[in-house]
Amino acid sequence: MVIKKYDYIVIGGGVNSLVAAALLGKKNKSVLLLESKKKTGGMAVSKEFFPGFRANAIYDYIQWFDQRIIKELNLDKNGFGFINNDINRISLDLNNNHIFFDKNIQKTLSSISFHSKKDAEKWIDFSKYISKITSFLKPLYEITPPDFKKIGVKDAISMSALLKPMWTHGSRGFVDILRTAPMMMPELLDEWFESELLRATLSASGIHHLNQGPYSAATVLNFLHQHIYSESDILKTNFINGGTERLSSILEERAKYYNVEIKTNSNVISIDCSDNVCVGVTLENKDNFLSNNIISGLDQNNTCIKLLGLENIKPSYRTQLNNIKYRGSTARIHFALNDLPKINGIKQEELQTVFSICPSVDFLEKAYDEVKYGKVSSSPYIEFCLPSILTPEYSNDGKHILSASVQYVPYHLRNNNWNKNLKNQIVKSVIKTLDLYISNFSKIIIGSSISTPLDFENSLRITEGNFNHGEMTLDQFFFMRPTISSSQYRTPIKNLFICGPSTHPGGGLHGANAINMVSEILK
Repeated sequence: MVIKKYDYIVIGGGVNSLVAAALLGKKNKSVLLLESKKKTGGMAVSKEFFPGFRANAIYDYIQWFDQRIIKELNLDKNGFGFINNDINRISLDLNNNHIFFDKNIQKTLSSISFHSKKDAEKWIDFSKYISKITSFLKPLYEITPPDFKKIGVKDAISMSALLKPMWTHGSRGFVDILRTAPMMMPELLDEWFESELLRATLSASGIHHLNQGPYSAATVLNFLHQHIYSESDILKTNFINGGTERLSSILEERAKYYNVEIKTNSNVISIDCSDNVCVGVTLENKDNFLSNNIISGLDQNNTCIKLLGLENIKPSYRTQLNNIKYRGSTARIHFALNDLPKINGIKQEELQTVFSICPSVDFLEKAYDEVKYGKVSSSPYIEFCLPSILTPEYSNDGKHILSASVQYVPYHLRNNNWNKNLKNQIVKSVIKTLDLYISNFSKIIIGSSISTPLDFENSLRITEGNFNHGEMTLDQFFFMRPTISSSQYRTPIKNLFICGPSTHPGGGLHGANAINMVSEILK
């Protein structure tokens, strides 16, 4: 049954979809947003994983959020804000010589000097160097990639914003960005640091949410991606006031303020086309909504192959879609605790931050080695935090939550299938590791819940459980993201637009993908 026609229909209720809908609504466009779940949020949601305990499903914090969106939608005046936290991250050491990445630079230098005085002396220069490199990338993140198949004057002009900050540093600036981005993390760090713990912690940022090891090419590119807008604040973490899902709640409120119609429990089963032109969508209940402009915040496998259908895709584009690498390899484990963890060498007032367990670069590479052969890492890289300290409503009665991101846990298993026993083995392995650093951990566990990449694919419609909707690698960056034929936020199907993390500039809850797309389609 045909219900209504809109200027734009947005598929999916994730952060990028909400941003796109709100921005278009502000331009007085009639917009319908369709979300298959009972609430919007996508990867920015929380879930009850154990009776009386909630946790952020995927993201406990964000590295950065696009400043243009904050200004355009007045987010800071409508409840959006970050928790003021002095410590960005603590890299744990078995001998309690932890590295504190503090906003007070002197405290950071002091903790680094326990491992290497030379490294402490180089830290400020390294921070400035990364800030300089990301200053080159920032304008790149705010433009539509050029179509290199038919690049013209218009595209060349759009690239001038990128070239300007490079030349402010002279020819050296241009050389630095071209030289640094393709590097593997140890290659960059060899030029700066000698401490194993420091090198490992920085390398872990380079493989954040990737199915890549630190010795893989262009892991520095992913490291730089984490530091856009961070200035010289290395390993910056931003906890959202009210929990990560507060971001999606505020975006939904702003979208509704601009008269966007939002329908939850509305599962789109097809994007309808006629003569290579989008005409609307069909829901699972057979309702049809019409629009000549369809926007998808889903990944390309879900958008094009599943919803659009192979019959509407030309063979050349189908080949490009099939070549997208997803390969999710991050699991999330939430622990319900009846007391506050006692982390060796950490004061109670220092607990409201992110902790990482990664003693060396070789440790990280060995963890990755097992994934290459379709195995779960026996000694994974673990990053965790205590969201119940920052968002007390996630638990009650003095109880707490520990949420851990675990790499590497592959989507594709060799000679095995995902089952309850294998999941339990992963949980036990993580508990065993955390027990080395948290003196009372095993004693205070009430319950736990694990989600693998396969679980994320099934529950959140993320192909292969990849949070970036496609690997953040050099061959899937800028004008090649998600494919060379769709890097301008347009697909080969007329008026089918894309705005999810699969598009430039990539993964994260930053919203840059959406605001870039809206700027492009409203030209």
